[in-house]
Amino acid sequence: MSTVEDNVKRKWVLDGLDCANCAMKIENKVKKIEGVSSCSVNFATKTMTLETTAAAADEIAKQAEHTVTKLEPHVKPRAVRASRAVKKPLSAEGAAQVRGAAVQGQGHVHTHSEAHGHEHAHGEGHSHEEGHPHSHAAEHSHSKEDSHGHGHSHEHGEGDTRRILMRLGGGAILAAAGMFLPVSGITELLIFLAAYLIVGGEVVLAAARNIVRGQVFDENFLMALATIGAFAIGEYPEGVAVMLFYQVGELFQGMAVNRSRRSITALMDIRPEFAYLKEGSNLRKVSPEEVRVGDSIVVKPGEKVPLDGIILEGSAMMDTSALTGESVPRSTQPGSQVLSGFINRNGVITIEVTKDFGESAVSQILELVQNATNNKAKTENFITKFARAYTPVVVITALLLAVVPPLILSGATFSDWIYRALVFLVISCPCALVVSIPLGFFGGIGAASKNGILVKGSNYLEALNDVKIVVFDKTGTLTKGQFTVTGNVPAEGFTEQELLRVAAYAESHSGHPIAESIRAAYGEAIPGEAITGYNEISGHGIAVTVEGKAVLAGNARLMEREGIASVTPQEYGTIVHIAVDKRYAGYLVIADEVKDDSLKAIQALNALGIRKTVMLTGDAAPVAESVGRQLGIQEIHAELLPGDKVAAIEQLEREKGPKEKIIFVGDGINDTPVLARADVGIAMGGLGSDAAIEAADIVIMTDEPSKIASAIGIAKRTRTIVWQNIAFALGVKAVFLLLGAFGIATMWEAVFSDVGVTVLAVLNSMRALQPPKSV
Repeated sequence: MSTVEDNVKRKWVLDGLDCANCAMKIENKVKKIEGVSSCSVNFATKTMTLETTAAAADEIAKQAEHTVTKLEPHVKPRAVRASRAVKKPLSAEGAAQVRGAAVQGQGHVHTHSEAHGHEHAHGEGHSHEEGHPHSHAAEHSHSKEDSHGHGHSHEHGEGDTRRILMRLGGGAILAAAGMFLPVSGITELLIFLAAYLIVGGEVVLAAARNIVRGQVFDENFLMALATIGAFAIGEYPEGVAVMLFYQVGELFQGMAVNRSRRSITALMDIRPEFAYLKEGSNLRKVSPEEVRVGDSIVVKPGEKVPLDGIILEGSAMMDTSALTGESVPRSTQPGSQVLSGFINRNGVITIEVTKDFGESAVSQILELVQNATNNKAKTENFITKFARAYTPVVVITALLLAVVPPLILSGATFSDWIYRALVFLVISCPCALVVSIPLGFFGGIGAASKNGILVKGSNYLEALNDVKIVVFDKTGTLTKGQFTVTGNVPAEGFTEQELLRVAAYAESHSGHPIAESIRAAYGEAIPGEAITGYNEISGHGIAVTVEGKAVLAGNARLMEREGIASVTPQEYGTIVHIAVDKRYAGYLVIADEVKDDSLKAIQALNALGIRKTVMLTGDAAPVAESVGRQLGIQEIHAELLPGDKVAAIEQLEREKGPKEKIIFVGDGINDTPVLARADVGIAMGGLGSDAAIEAADIVIMTDEPSKIASAIGIAKRTRTIVWQNIAFALGVKAVFLLLGAFGIATMWEAVFSDVGVTVLAVLNSMRALQPPKSV
């Protein structure tokens, strides 16, 4: 058995993949090839993704392509990439990118555990991301749907549509001639037969090919059997008319599916098509893949930023909505980071490229969204299995319906019951379910992406419906993850400005985030010659001489050690006490501010029926309690190590109901074990970090916790639409199956119950693309 690291993931675009049933058959057959660890064929995106052992990857790929063309000769597999199944470890820099460039204009992130004084565990991520070894450009360009199919296709371009309409029109005219001209006998049969072959010849041919390949039960077989049966019992007009109606319905179905695909593609159409490469004083229009790290590119108003980089010249307002779902444009100037996929609203800017296209933000997003279709929801898997068993059962039932009643009921004729059985067959096609359900889930994933929420599979989207407990990390999730001076309390004889100035001078040589926050609050230049004798006292603070005066800056233990009477503050946060020449000068309060969005997030989750909100943090209990009370979080666990967080999640698992799910929301950098342990792991602003890509199931591209409620709202809407389609399709089919069995429904109604229901279900699935109004 190979390890995951030895596996290779390959992807093909299946040109001409025209039906969901075909996708299902290909997936089932390819899965059985030896060495294939997973296979997913997505009808909505016309792609096949295959994970295989590395040793035999090329041989298995050939077998997979051969299997596709053997099952569906008109489908042409086109390989678009091969990559390691497990990505290289990615750094924390990417996590900061979206958070920084799209939200705060900074390129790094702090993670820390707050306590009193200077006792902090602090980490910073600055290393460059090791991106994927391949470019995703081809993949995305290939994922744009081809408009021309092969054989009978749902991919109707203008030329195809005109040809099909002419063929159907010709068949309809011949059928009308057979019905209204005074002909009979062999002449009538020949006219209707000609009409039938013009309208449905390709369906009969496809059915015959499938039977030769051992694939009997599909829509072509059912329709050919039903209409040829109608001819066999002398119902020529009905045989032709039903095939005509079926083909018109298929045409509409194909148009509806294409419209749905185009809507989803447009929703994620964030891939830049070109870049203006700066060469001296000239600009050359090139594809983004040609640009290298260190090159300079120019982006004009209205254009997409083609690659990640830093602005060298110019300033502009950036529309980040395609990546982050944020409606408010961001201001950028020289030194600001910008990501591929941003849209330049005004101003001409020159950017120094920091990443190849294959490693850029837009490529990672497309990778996540396109791979999301590999992880199917339970509902999708159920429908696949259901369809596989359902059609043979209906065919056997139809056979019994044709044969048994005439043998046991007096006065019953074979022709009457054969007709009823044929009606039964037409109704039985499970197309509405097999086509509309994957489209519904894919639409939901697309809507979430547009909202800045990347869902890594429809299984996770479906799981959000059952979430009753939401567990939050604190730092960087509910709070901004940045220290700021929130309190300035001078002692008698000192002013606020004096206290802040002394503190900033004392902290001028420290690289600690607390020191940085004090210097940022002071905001003025600090002359180096003013500071001498700098000495860090471990676990206590700093002793330093500022302009000839002995200054102490640190926690209460430092004041106690030096025999200086200090005040015990009431505020929660990190307290920095200051003393000048052994005289107490006052204290500063440094706190990690709660995000503006956090209270709204907790309120929205409560409104959605979330039973319990929990906060797990490594911070000191008073700080955690303060934040928890401010936000109305029901349960708070403080001073936890990463292992303690996992234990806390496991305890919640034991307490939850059998069908309830738990979300854990973390910053995607230091919460990997808990993200992996929860039913649904959500990484906040973690695009590009190893934890976000590998451990989280959902990545929220901004630092907005309220997007969790948005994700749950989209999941609920998607599930409603999917189950509407299931109930509608099965309900209509059940009614018509009964009517057909009792001889009330004709083939006309039967075809409506098949094709009409499918078209309506596909159109309903498109509603999943719209986010719910309530979020």
